[in-house]
Amino acid sequence: MAKEELTPMQRQYQEMKARNKDCILFFRLGDFYEMFNEDAKLAARELDLTLTSRDRSKPKEEQTPMCGVPYHSVDAYIARLVQKGYKVAICEQMEDPALARGLVERDITRIITPGTVTESCMLEESRNNYMGCIYGQSGQYGLAFCDLSTGAFFATTCADPRSVASELGRFSPSEVLRFGQGVEEEAVSDALFRRLNCCVDEGKAEDFDFEKACACLEGHFGKSVEELGLSSFSAALTASGALLQTLLTLQKNDLKHIRELQYYTTGRFMELDLDARRNLELTETMRSKEKKGTLLWVLDKTHTAMGGRMIRSWLEKPLLDPAEITRRHAAVEALVEDPIARGELEEALKDVTDLERVMTRIVTGTVNCRDLLAFARGLRALPQVKQLLGGMNSPLPQKLSASIDPLTDCADKIERTIVDDPPLTVREGGMIRKGANADADKLRDIMDGGSGTIAAIEASEREKTGIRTLKVGFNRVFGYYIEVSKSFMDQVPANYIRKQTLANCERYITQELKELENQVLTAKDRLTALEYQIFTALREELARQAARVQESASAVAAADTLCSLAAVAVQRGYCRPEITLGPEISITDGRHPVVEAMLRDTLFVPNDTSLGGKDNQVAIITGPNMAGKSTYMRQVALIVLMAQMGSFVPARAARIGLVDRVFTRIGASDDLASGQSTFMVEMTEVANILKYATSRSLLILDEIGRGTSTYDGMSIARAVLEFAASPKKLGAKTLFATHYHELSTMESKLPNVKNYNIAVKKRGDQMIFLRKIVPGATDDSYGIEVAKLAGLPNSVITRAREILAELEAEGPQYTPAPKREEDDQVSLLDLSANRVRDALKAIQVETLTPIEAMNQLYQLRKMLDA
Repeated sequence: MAKEELTPMQRQYQEMKARNKDCILFFRLGDFYEMFNEDAKLAARELDLTLTSRDRSKPKEEQTPMCGVPYHSVDAYIARLVQKGYKVAICEQMEDPALARGLVERDITRIITPGTVTESCMLEESRNNYMGCIYGQSGQYGLAFCDLSTGAFFATTCADPRSVASELGRFSPSEVLRFGQGVEEEAVSDALFRRLNCCVDEGKAEDFDFEKACACLEGHFGKSVEELGLSSFSAALTASGALLQTLLTLQKNDLKHIRELQYYTTGRFMELDLDARRNLELTETMRSKEKKGTLLWVLDKTHTAMGGRMIRSWLEKPLLDPAEITRRHAAVEALVEDPIARGELEEALKDVTDLERVMTRIVTGTVNCRDLLAFARGLRALPQVKQLLGGMNSPLPQKLSASIDPLTDCADKIERTIVDDPPLTVREGGMIRKGANADADKLRDIMDGGSGTIAAIEASEREKTGIRTLKVGFNRVFGYYIEVSKSFMDQVPANYIRKQTLANCERYITQELKELENQVLTAKDRLTALEYQIFTALREELARQAARVQESASAVAAADTLCSLAAVAVQRGYCRPEITLGPEISITDGRHPVVEAMLRDTLFVPNDTSLGGKDNQVAIITGPNMAGKSTYMRQVALIVLMAQMGSFVPARAARIGLVDRVFTRIGASDDLASGQSTFMVEMTEVANILKYATSRSLLILDEIGRGTSTYDGMSIARAVLEFAASPKKLGAKTLFATHYHELSTMESKLPNVKNYNIAVKKRGDQMIFLRKIVPGATDDSYGIEVAKLAGLPNSVITRAREILAELEAEGPQYTPAPKREEDDQVSLLDLSANRVRDALKAIQVETLTPIEAMNQLYQLRKMLDA
């Protein structure tokens, strides 16, 4: 349709759409938000709406497709679109249609994207919703992350794509803006699109101008880039400025609740790459992506939404500062030892609402009266929380107490202004409490019939005229009137205007009554407008208290997190770990926190761990599948991580030398989307581990080399083990699970390698997993027994035993390379003898029955004959 053929409203719509081509435009028309043309088709399809059209008298091809949603339920529809990755532009009426002359003025008030949602109905309350920004510059990457719903803003610098991917995993942004050199590197793109499923926006050069970024940050925070701590980090500065400018543009708001930009170095927190987070199932399970069955599920007993977000943050960012870790441990211990104070604190915390996100809605102008009442209710609990924390004998709770402002003035103001049961919307009136505003009370009195005013007029007129029977009344036909009986007709003043004649009286009108009538007829509209002004003034006054609220909210969240950790420690019998700067990890009777919590009628078998010393840098763990090797290794990693986040740990005692990174290589999986086989995925992960691990890292390596032929795989596994164990090459603390029993000979070759196995009790064809880690190598892989437990047909099991016997009788079918004197490699020709020696070492003679001893001798003879 030609532009000159469009109506004024259609031209207005087209202009708004042209400015927001990448958004679905919600165009306000009265009580509905309407969508037109392609937006209407898309919204109708995604939201299951009825698609209609304008100009139905015209041919179908000339009609304008349209659909709409009611304004009072728009949030639910927007949430569904945003969850699917769409952007929504809100075009509001900027003036009252009843007062508008001609076309109602409209403008875009917000653009809602996955990373800029602030409405509680669109957010998971116990999880931050970050929007991220990646900027590549001269081999460096600047990263920035902002949660608009809380005001949290972080920035850092990374040196390589893999580190960028790790930081993305730490924050899990729902939307990312990227621009610059290297932002499309495979590791970064894999993290964004496949691992995190982010909505990705390609930035423009003008958005990443350095000078523009500096000006934006300095203008918003009122500080120089030097004061912000960004002067030496140009890439992070540019990313932060670009992200902030994008948020300001989308929100059409000054975002004063974003008060602080925290620059952090990646060395402040333990580094966990995406594989480690996935394999350890910290916040979601690998299969179902649910919270239940994760470490967060075990630890999160928080009572506030803010505490739920903070405990997740602590879990995703374990600390490397022993002093800060110790302060958290001391606070948890104080709460553990004082169950009465902890119980009272938990009860007080239950009344604290989500102060952070309500404050954001206050600042951005999207709050309603019910939000404000919930906000006031949450503030009322702060004095009790402050008092209880201040009474504890621990530095951290006392510090948190000092940071809490009771904010009673804000709660008082809200409760004095807003009625107890306000409407959902703020533009329909009925939300301001009686007595809060004299003008509103007067208008409300007039709306109720003006009884007080009428009585005053009636008394005044009786006194002026001397007519004792004079009455002031009202009916729908004539409005307000003065009634005078005919016996007093001679006393009617000249300014009375006759309105109606009845049998016994006359009715009159005066100028004063006309003014009263006009006031009554317009009182509702004027009261509604005045109430909105009062509400707006209250909202703006509260917005100025953002700094006070956010500081208090942060302290409450930390207190809630500490209470949660203490409650779990008491419930599960956790102990306080000792944090050291040494390399050793020593755990007595350690347990897997998640597996233990999932067990119902079975006790978890605890195990000791001693790792990182000169004689036990690497632990080789052998044993059958399903016996518990992976559980044990994950258990050690989780205990270390829990200790460094500030939690007590599932053990009788634990001494943890600080770990800078945790790496995991667990399980087998294809990456069909990128054309990588199981073995290629495995080798890629191992390569990254060996490249980026340090001597202070913890390596969890499970079944290295199983994706290729036996001897290739065993050679790779041994080479990796030697590299990890060598102090000159890596020397990292390593748990190495394998089915290559031949690798158990490494204990005699390398001084810092120890063998362990999962104890199994076998009686005939029956096998019992004892779940106990014991020194020494296993004597069998028990693969056929595990297959039988899995339910393979008996005929298959029988045939497998026959084939195994044939293979063992044939012996090795290869010619090993000669050993070089200077090489530290073990000859594969010696494997049988080594296996016999290791098997002999593992035999516990004092517990053998006569028949078991004969079976053991038979097995040893078969090994020698092989």
